[in-house]
Amino acid sequence: MINLQTFHLNVPEETLDTIHKKVSVFPWHEMPDDGGWEYGTNLDYMKEFCNYWVTEFDWRKQEKDINKFSHFKTPIDGIDIHFIHEKGSGTNPRPLIISHGWPGSIVEFLEFIDVLAHPENHGGSIEDAFDVVAPSLPGFGFSGRPPRPYGPRKMASIFNSLMTDVLGYKTYMAQGGDWGGAISSWLGYDHSASCTAIHINILTMRHKDEPQGAEEVNWAKQFKEDQIMQNGYRTQQATKPQTLSYGMMDSPVGVAAWILEKMHGWSDIEGDDVESVYTKDQLLTNIMVYIVTRTFNTASWIYYGRREEGGRVLSPEGKRVEVPTGCALFPAELLAWPPRSYAERIYNITQWTEMPRGGHFAAMEQPDLLVADIRKFARSLD
Repeated sequence: MINLQTFHLNVPEETLDTIHKKVSVFPWHEMPDDGGWEYGTNLDYMKEFCNYWVTEFDWRKQEKDINKFSHFKTPIDGIDIHFIHEKGSGTNPRPLIISHGWPGSIVEFLEFIDVLAHPENHGGSIEDAFDVVAPSLPGFGFSGRPPRPYGPRKMASIFNSLMTDVLGYKTYMAQGGDWGGAISSWLGYDHSASCTAIHINILTMRHKDEPQGAEEVNWAKQFKEDQIMQNGYRTQQATKPQTLSYGMMDSPVGVAAWILEKMHGWSDIEGDDVESVYTKDQLLTNIMVYIVTRTFNTASWIYYGRREEGGRVLSPEGKRVEVPTGCALFPAELLAWPPRSYAERIYNITQWTEMPRGGHFAAMEQPDLLVADIRKFARSLD
């Protein structure tokens, strides 16, 4: 018998008061006046951000927006998995699971889900409607913690069970960016009987063989160089996440700074202005999900879990994801896409779209472009 419980978010006032107090008394320390964002999250911006946090930010308003969808929890492999389930309009909406990544959450999808599920309310065709399932990854946000670090392949197994065993879908489509792209890849690889197509806006996987030809070799060389200044967080979270957590679990400002650095560095922003793409409310709501659920630690475990699962290589035998795959390439993506020739050795690519703008957090940055590409891909499957 399926154990499915409704979920309603209502953070205790005491929790909010504690967060406000910690932010208010944070012992600010100095950085060079001309440091900008070069050394990490900008000091002046953090002070402005935190002042807004304690004087203007309305968590209850954001909580209401989160609760406008139907939320559920269900135990899978001993973990309480949280998910939004928004049934689509019309007579035959296509089942779609959308997976977030780190440092994201289901907050990435708050302005995205309704457009996918009810396109007729947003100038689209009801024929493009999806049954949208948006889970919190195990260890993230409103989902329970795994007993030890899980990587994206294990999470894919859990999400396949969610779609088939819990929700009863015989077949479905998967979409994701960041870790969601890796999870979607494993869904298409390991669970192709039920996950019959995937759409990704990141390529995290690698082929067992070295890049071939000058274009692929140049991409790999440039990719390695681009990651040098980004690898600190990734190495820490993949090797010693527990040590990092001692500083973060008691510091809302620390969590905010850690996440804001990524939102700034990985997005297609104007100059150094992270608010050219996001509002403070969007940024804070996502950050607060990590803080009010005390999941900063367990959310970082996925990096450790992937390392244990074998890293980025999809198949030691050189096999690929054979289900139809749609790829949306946003130009400011942190993990720069390889040439299509390389990607096609990993995926059965049936749609390849080079976007005019946008970065790593596509569902928040350029939702219209991403939705249009998902719809186009879904139509091609019919």
